[in-house]
Amino acid sequence: MAEKAELTKADSENAVNAMVEAIKESLAKGESTQLIGFGAFSVSERAARTGRNPQTGKEIQIAAKKVVKFKAGKAIDEAVN
Repeated sequence: MAEKAELTKADSENAVNAMVEAIKESLAKGESTQLIGFGAFSVSERAARTGRNPQTGKEIQIAAKKVVKFKAGKAIDEAVN
């Protein structure tokens, strides 16, 4: 990636780390983040539910939690298909 952008590896790493930190901060606030041409990150709430321990078969309660969702952008979808 550094070579394609004509950056040093250190500069490239700093840029990626800064982008990841910005996305994490946005998601921590409950906001979604869109990277044009790449995709969108958002936070979704998963409800509490009853699950099953696969080893014992015993029912367990799984707590509600927030999860990160990613929706690939059109350019990524087209590159894959």
